[in-house]
Parts: sequence; structure tokens; C-alpha cells
Amino acid sequence: MEVPKRYGIKKTEKDTLARWFYLLVLGRTLDDRAPNYLKQAIGWSYHAPYAGHDGIQLAIGQAFDRSTDHLFPYYRDMLTAISAGINAEEIILNGISKETDISSGGRHMSNHFAKPNWNIHNVSSCTGSMTPQAAGVARAMKKYKHKGVVISSEGESSVSEGYVYEAINGASNEQLPVIFVIQDNGYGISVPKADQTANRKVADNFTGLKHLRIIHCNGKDVFDSMNAMAEAKDWAIKNQKPVIVQANCVRIHSHSNSDRHDLYRDDYELNYVSEYDPLGKFRRMLIRYNRFTPAELVEIEEKVKQEVKEAHKKALAAPDPSPDSIFDFVTPRPYQSEKYPQGIHSFDGPKKKLIEALNETLKAEFRHNPDTFLWGQDIANKEKGGIFNVSKGMQKEFGKERVFNAPIAEDYIMGTATGMTRWNKKIRVVVEGAEFADYFWPAMEQFVGATHEYWRSKGQFSPNVTVRLASGGYIGGGLYHSQNIEAVLTTFPGVRVVCPSFADDAAGLLRTSMRSEGLTLFLEPKALYNAPAAATPIPDDFEVPFGKARIRREGKDLSVFTYGNTTHFCLEAAEKIEKETGAGVEVIDLRSLSPLDKDTLLASIKKTGKALIVHEDKVFGGFGGELSALIMEEAFEFLDGPVKRVGSTFTPVGFNRIFEKAILPNTDKILAAIRELLDY
Repeated sequence: MEVPKRYGIKKTEKDTLARWFYLLVLGRTLDDRAPNYLKQAIGWSYHAPYAGHDGIQLAIGQAFDRSTDHLFPYYRDMLTAISAGINAEEIILNGISKETDISSGGRHMSNHFAKPNWNIHNVSSCTGSMTPQAAGVARAMKKYKHKGVVISSEGESSVSEGYVYEAINGASNEQLPVIFVIQDNGYGISVPKADQTANRKVADNFTGLKHLRIIHCNGKDVFDSMNAMAEAKDWAIKNQKPVIVQANCVRIHSHSNSDRHDLYRDDYELNYVSEYDPLGKFRRMLIRYNRFTPAELVEIEEKVKQEVKEAHKKALAAPDPSPDSIFDFVTPRPYQSEKYPQGIHSFDGPKKKLIEALNETLKAEFRHNPDTFLWGQDIANKEKGGIFNVSKGMQKEFGKERVFNAPIAEDYIMGTATGMTRWNKKIRVVVEGAEFADYFWPAMEQFVGATHEYWRSKGQFSPNVTVRLASGGYIGGGLYHSQNIEAVLTTFPGVRVVCPSFADDAAGLLRTSMRSEGLTLFLEPKALYNAPAAATPIPDDFEVPFGKARIRREGKDLSVFTYGNTTHFCLEAAEKIEKETGAGVEVIDLRSLSPLDKDTLLASIKKTGKALIVHEDKVFGGFGGELSALIMEEAFEFLDGPVKRVGSTFTPVGFNRIFEKAILPNTDKILAAIRELLDY
């Protein structure tokens, strides 16, 4: 029996072996005790026992150095967390969801262990979802020339997820120092590995990837696991390339406390996995090789019992979360403009197109903050800067280290963005989430996770990312090139969603987004990129705050609420109505959908008594339904007519221009609605 040489100890050094045995016993004591908290209605309603993974989890924690490394554990990684330094009280506080839980203060599921100030990251419940984020942190390590590794730990079934493939492929392509640990216990809940993949060893699915090393070990054996993790870390740091460590384990218990493994595992198998209990094997080895006497090991076990007992008492006495705190940490406080608090200016310079506004603001903010990065599909190739050339000239000025192409892998684009901002809160990332907004759907897993990062971590981490999406129709794009998706995106707390209609607002909102902490979804109406109607003068330092609408046209007879492409149709319709009838139509450009400027909206209703909501998206299920409900709930007594909506038909946007004209709103459709409402 030899202790791995990497740990700088003699093979007979008793202190290290005692430490390892202590950690193994502490982990198993808590692992076995966790279900009792649920039985007693104290908590820990989700528990995924790790028994059978002991060797590899101990090794992960021992390989991790919080001064240099980052660790992304998954929900079965209790011993990993303990081995990395999280103590018994902190484990129990997480399990019973107390206010003082260091991971999330009870906001996240139990058995999701983290300590963000130690670089042990709070991760989502989606299996394997941390892998793109781990690659993002490793990218930051490489760009900032930091010597360390990122360890991403997960079960073997997670590699069936597309975003795990994207992450491992991306780390291989970029040559990033990530150790992907695959803890293979043969089951994804009740689904056997044979139903997940054709290879007996799932790591073999990745043997064709260049720059990637694969190491196999016995995850049940402490020494083999220690050697594998030591080798993986040394190789990843030395070569600045990724490693997969496949650890073969057994799952002694059910998947979780809501699973009955006796329904799909026979007695033979259950007896077999119990016989391969890693803790029992390690204990027998310590005695067999005369490193410890049975009495010495009992002394350590008694010490653990007492420690857990004391931790239990302290954790039970800890405060519960307050229901009043649910609105804390939904989104970080945004950047505040002092010069333009309302996002309005009186600058009379030359007019600039919306696409120029975006391009110049990106460049200005890159000069302002050297820790700003941009990537996406097709955004940096010689003189081309994105499918619409919004990022033209960016790579030429700021270099490939800061502006670079991403693979056509939307979840990887989004996941590495949130991951990179975990490295340092000064970092700001702008991504083209997809070439067209319609293609953003593959990124939704990482996007949804990012929306609750700040809340889930109780304000300990904020994804400081601006996601740019070319949105909307009127270009003859058809399916996947002309749809609107804001009705879905605004349903998620924790993300700001903005959609400018004019060049100055595009510049001001982009500047505010890039200077703010938190996640912003920046919708760019692509039909307005070069539209003369959207061109405006723009002060060099212009800023538009979130949650501030802009009154584009004053009126007293009817209020129109709109944003994006349809703002221009509404202004045109308002002018025509005034010439025809003398009626004054007020046009409110919302600009910011979430947060929403309720004050301006309600004030306008109180003045005019009539409301028309116009947006490009479908009427049914569109964002206008939320506006209509808000008006009915908070301004019903001021209405002199029904709240009307104009938008697209409940169909996809077709390719033929005849279809597009029939489906999308236009000036004539808005005029008809205005006339009907004025006559009501």
C-alpha cells in the first residue's frame, strides 16, 4: 500500500492516511444520516447518496487547491465537497436549507454543495450543465495566464447531453486546462448505461478528440483514484490541455431518496455492490498492512460521531430563511447614469444608423474596460463581423484574445460566457447568442440557469453577460430568420430584456448593459440596422437606464405602447390619424421590457383613457398580453374603452413576402386599430 508520491509524503506517513480515513468516515456518516432528516421532517428532501464513489470523490477534493483551482461539483459530490474543505456543519446547513447555508441560503436544492469564496461553485441541477461553465473559467485562466485547473465532476449519464459534448469538444479545440471527472456507476437514475451509450466506458466516446487525454481509474479505490487525479492535474497544468478522468464506481444505494432501486436491481446486484464498499475496503487495508490498529480507527470513528453530533446541534439552531427575502438578489443593481438619468438627450450632431451605434458603442466600451470580451458565430473573420457586420473591425482593433469566433454551439457560447465571468467580476462578456434570435433555443438550458445564478447563489455570483440577438422580421427571412422570442424570454426573473427602436437608444442601452452587473438580453431589430428612420444623433457617452420608457410622441386621446420595429409604424400611423381627424395619439417606446416602466405606462393611460399595444410578435401569447393585464389590474378605472392589441397572426412568419405582409403588423393594421378604438 503506497500513498501517491505527488502528495509529498512517505508511503508510511500515518498522518495522511489518518486524514483520509477521517474524511471517508465523516462523509459516509453524513451520507448515511441525511435520509433521517427527511424522515423527521427537518429537511434534506433531496439527497443523492454517494456511497460507492468514495475513492474518486476523496481524490477530487484532495487534488483541488482553492488558492489556484476551481471546482464544479455535482449533486452526488458530498464527499468531494468535504474532501475539498467544507465542514460537517456546512454540509448539514445545506441539507436542511438554512439561512446560513454557504451555498445558497436555502434557495437551491439540498445536496448541492458549494462555497463560492473558495472557488467551489454553485451549479444548476441540470446534469452536466456545469461543463461549459468550467470551460469558460478555464478560458479565463488561459487568457489571464493563471496556472491552475478547473475540475468539473459529473455522472456518466450526463455525457449523453449535447452541451457536455460541446464543452469537451470546445475545451479540446481551445486547449483548456479542464479535468472532466466522469463518475461512472452504471446508472442514470434507473436507466442502465447500455441504454445511454454503445461504449462500455463512456470516456471512449471522446477518443477522437485532439489535445484530450483520457485516464481510467478505479473510483472505488482510494490510491488508484489519487494517482489518477494527481496525474491528470499535473498533465493539464503542464500541457494546458483538457483531461477526462473516468472513474468506475458502484452505486450502493438508490439514485436519491425518491428512487427505489429494488424495483430495477435484483438481490444479486445489490449484494455485489455492497461487497465493493470502498470505505470497508480502505479500513481493512489499513489494518491488514499494519498502518493502524482497530482501536486507532475506532478512535477516529468516535471523533467523527462527536463532530457530526455537535454540527447537527448547531445547524438545527441556525435561522431559517425569511420569506421576506425572496425578492433579494433577483438581479444586481444596474449601472446608474448620472448625466442621462432618463435616457434622453438633446444632442444635434450627425445622424448615425443603428448598426453604427452598436458597432461604435462596442468599440468604445472595449476601450473603456480592457476586461471585456466578445464571441459568437461568424463574428470575426477578416473584414466580416457577424452576419450583419455589427462587430466589423472589432477583432482588428482588439485582437483575437478578446474578439473571436465560437463554434456553432449555442449552449457552449452561453455557458462559457457565464463561466468566464465567474473568474473575475470585472469581466464583461458580450456574445452573439446566435446568428438570428430564432436559433437561440439550443442555448436555453444555459440561459435559464444563468437567469437564476444571482438569486440561487444569494448574490455571491452574477453572470455579467450581454446576449445580443438579431431579432424580428421585415427582411424576407422566413422560418428561423424572422421570428420574435421576447414573450418567452421575459418570463424569466433575473434577466433584463431590452429592445431599442432608434440608434441612440441602441447605443445607450448597450452601454448600460455592458457596464452593469447581471444578465441582459439585448434584442436588435435587424430590419432597423440600416433603416434611415432609425438613424439619430448620438452623444459619445450616451446612456439609457433600464426600466425607462421614452415618449416618442405626445398625445391626449389614445396611448400606443410599442417597441422595436413596430415603433416606426406606430409613429407613422399617429401622424396620419392626426392629419385625418385631429386626434392626438401618444406613442410610448418601451425600450426596456424587463424591467418595465410601469409609471410612464400608467400615467399615459390616465391621461388618454385608451390603450393600444403594438408589437411584432404574435398577439396570442405575446408580450402584449402581460401589458394588457397590467393595465386592466392597475388602471381599469381610467379606461374609456377596451385594451386592444396589434401583432402577428398566430402562425410562423413565412418566407414569401406575400406571407410576411399578411402575417406581420404594419401601418395600415395599426391605423385600423387606432380608428376603431378612437370611435369606441
